[in-house]
Amino acid sequence: MSEELPPSDAGDREPVDSVDEVRATDADAWATAAAEDLAAEKARRRTQYGPPPGSAAEELRKLVDNVAEKLSGLQSPLLGGIAGPAAQQVVKQVVQQAKAAVEPVIERNPDVFDHLAAAGGELLAAYRSAVQAQEQRWSRRDDTLRDRGEDPGPGERIDLD
Repeated sequence: MSEELPPSDAGDREPVDSVDEVRATDADAWATAAAEDLAAEKARRRTQYGPPPGSAAEELRKLVDNVAEKLSGLQSPLLGGIAGPAAQQVVKQVVQQAKAAVEPVIERNPDVFDHLAAAGGELLAAYRSAVQAQEQRWSRRDDTLRDRGEDPGPGERIDLD
């Protein structure tokens, strides 16, 4: 006589009506676990590296504020004691005018700065790729010349003795 035993966790689960219901539950569990893992990883990176940078518009605004703060606090020994306070006042006024001009542009077009930042990254990647390709061509050329027994050019051999 063979007796079939129920699975050990059969009493823990409620009966399921269909296979689709099981798949939906599994998908929800997978999505929940993935979201928890992602949140834990983000928290770990935040503690290790600090808060992530904001949008390009926010970073530009921070840059303008920091530059304005530094320029306003500069003491100019070249202008002397008499012109110093007047020069500082002019610098503060220019900084305020620059901030007043930049702020509306940032407010109206925040996405433009994100696109410009992305374009700059793409240009940098293209430049890096071009430089690496050129370096590979140069080294292949030198190796080919050496294989043929030819001199690859001046400056290649360095005799330290």
